[in-house]
Amino acid sequence: MQPFQGNQSVTWEEAIASYDSLAASSSDAFFMEMGKSDVGKPIHLFVLNKGAQDPFDISSERSVLLINNGIHPGEPCGVDASIQLAERLLASNSELLDSVVIGIIPIYNVGGALMRNCCVRANQNGPEEYGFRGNARNLDLNRDFIKSDSRNAHTFYSIFHALNPHVFIDTHTSNGADYQYVMTMINTQPDKAGELMGNYVKEEMSPALFESMEERGFGMTPYVYSLGKTPDNGIKDFLETPRYSTGYAALFNTIGFTSETHMLKPFAQRVESTYQFILASAEYMHEHNGALIELKRQADQAVTTQTKFELSWELDTTSFRMIPFKGFKAEYIESEVTGGERLRYNRAKPQTIQIPYYDTYTATNEVEAPKSYIVPQAWVGVIQRLQENHVEMTPLPRDTIMVVEAYYIRDFSSSSRVYEGHHMNEAKKIDKVSEEVRFYQGDMVITVDQTVNRYIVETLEPLSADAFFVWNFFDSAMQQKEWYSDYVFEDTAAELLKTDLDLKQRFEAAKKEDPEMADSPSRQLYWIYINSPYFEGTVNRYPVYRWEGQLSK
Repeated sequence: MQPFQGNQSVTWEEAIASYDSLAASSSDAFFMEMGKSDVGKPIHLFVLNKGAQDPFDISSERSVLLINNGIHPGEPCGVDASIQLAERLLASNSELLDSVVIGIIPIYNVGGALMRNCCVRANQNGPEEYGFRGNARNLDLNRDFIKSDSRNAHTFYSIFHALNPHVFIDTHTSNGADYQYVMTMINTQPDKAGELMGNYVKEEMSPALFESMEERGFGMTPYVYSLGKTPDNGIKDFLETPRYSTGYAALFNTIGFTSETHMLKPFAQRVESTYQFILASAEYMHEHNGALIELKRQADQAVTTQTKFELSWELDTTSFRMIPFKGFKAEYIESEVTGGERLRYNRAKPQTIQIPYYDTYTATNEVEAPKSYIVPQAWVGVIQRLQENHVEMTPLPRDTIMVVEAYYIRDFSSSSRVYEGHHMNEAKKIDKVSEEVRFYQGDMVITVDQTVNRYIVETLEPLSADAFFVWNFFDSAMQQKEWYSDYVFEDTAAELLKTDLDLKQRFEAAKKEDPEMADSPSRQLYWIYINSPYFEGTVNRYPVYRWEGQLSK
């Protein structure tokens, strides 16, 4: 078997033609359109499912690997590597296909792949042409797995849930520091993956892949996410929250890996190392097929009865371990361009040093899940995304008033700059109250007893790292709609203070507690308004409700 050679990456059209030909040559291979991309062209899926009549008729005795390529088309190593993988597995009638079903998305970001160019990845060593990071709507699709603004993401949902993979690989090329490794890797962050999956990734599968890649001549290091300007002072685990592909996959108890080849290594080496990484992962799955199937079965079962869910995380800077790191000496020299000081990695001075690796995250928020959530049917986009991710829900059979727990988001901040088509919200203060709420026939009740519980909780709880609230799906509920005219409400306020002694006492107490309010007539009038029957009352009420009941099934 010859390693990959050359400095050319296949085009989208060439990739599709290759898989079409492979599917035509083997009864074990299937190639199909799975849905549209934002550019209007289809996203395809190639499946190796030995002996099956249907690509999605998957034996319970087989584990499933899903490979995603070209989410960033300027990083096409996996595009070429996956074609090689499919060709070689079919040509050799590999025994690993007896136990592993392999799904390959040839190129996910079709629109970006069609915008081929030579130069926008200014720091990359080949190939001669490649695609553009943004898709047809200029979205970074590796930030779109929860908000799903793109047609690509909705198509991905159909692929992911049709295969329900045990392992998911997303292929990339890194930016950043210079070092000796061709390949680095991000794995599902163990602390947030749950005890079963987290321990398995950390203690079993990830170490085995590092060992296997060393034997294949492509020794790896964890993804080089430096604490400082260079890796010499340490690196930290990348926290792939659900907006990212592997973070999304973890919500469904799928082990995720992001392969990150190094931008300055020759393209041929990057493709070969990606091929070897994917093959190493598939071979591991073949050798540990039963363990992976049982692991996912147990994790899926455990999450159906899980009651507490961790929502957000921060790096524990007191916990680290020392690891060897093969880098290049970092030097600071005078810039020929600016005359200032610039960083240079001196490739004539390779070095292997011990550096701290910070790989522990602690939960900063956790929640006790209710028995059910209620999502009013008005929030069509939210309900659509939940349904596409196989969340089971039952419509209320009639209009009714129910006692539920409601969140009031009393204080939140929004980013001033647009990020991937949204401004990001952060809840600062939340009150939870029990109150009567009117619901209508067709509002959706979601019981928290499903294998997709993590997706349910982590999208609907507003303090979650990538909740729908964070992605401003519910902003219209955060806005007051009714108001008053000062000169009219003055008379109403005076009458209220005369007839409502409790309101009068609370008003005087509020002025004592808040000197700024005491000095501001407009703030005093507003205080009376929001504490009066004239105030609409539902301002900042988060429109997803927690209910300690269940509809009969």
